[in-house]
Amino acid sequence: MATNGENQNGRHQEVGHKSLLQSDALYQYILDTSVYPKEPEPMKELREITAKHPWNIMTTSADEGQFLSMLLKLINAKNTMEIGVFIGYYLLATTMALPDDGKILAMNINRENYEIGLPVIEKVGLAHKIEFKEGHALPVLDQMLEDGKYHETYDFIFVDAGKENYLNYHKILIDLVKIGGLIGYNNTLWNGSVVAPSYVPLRKYVRYYRDFLLEPNKALVADPRIEICQLSVGDGITFCHHIG
Repeated sequence: MATNGENQNGRHQEVGHKSLLQSDALYQYILDTSVYPKEPEPMKELREITAKHPWNIMTTSADEGQFLSMLLKLINAKNTMEIGVFIGYYLLATTMALPDDGKILAMNINRENYEIGLPVIEKVGLAHKIEFKEGHALPVLDQMLEDGKYHETYDFIFVDAGKENYLNYHKILIDLVKIGGLIGYNNTLWNGSVVAPSYVPLRKYVRYYRDFLLEPNKALVADPRIEICQLSVGDGITFCHHIG
């Protein structure tokens, strides 16, 4: 018998549901079997803090945080950037994955949300890895590009804010990431709405941002400077491998 919010095939009736898996039960199985047992206690604490925030849907999912943390270790990342920090769940994962002399430039539209999670990061002694900048990212990125000294200096860049500016970010970030480095754009499948027919009802915010994501999804694959891989982890991540 179908559970609430699912049809008889176990798929969510609402296209705007955040999970890209077949059912909540399957997703919960992944969390309970592989993610939560290995989740460091500080990250669990920050996840629980974030869950109480009115905009908790904006956080990086626990399975995605686990994957990205492993990825940073696999590529031996040392100099990273995160655009869109929110409470800092993935920021904490990054600080834990980087070596002691690793650095992350973290940008968020406001400091208020960042400071909610900061005490957890400070408690584990990792705040020294973070350079935080408050405000819109594009002016900061423009200045970095103009300065010249940041050209091809970043190992990994994670973008999780300003969906309407993904292509504008990409025009700059491709010059800041190293050859062989990675850029990750989050939410590129946007609740599965990228394939939703026009007649399907969607939440207002889902429909609004869906159109902003369709354009970069088409444009990135045509960029000869990168190799791309779009994964259905979390809400969809597109990785761009800078090949020159």
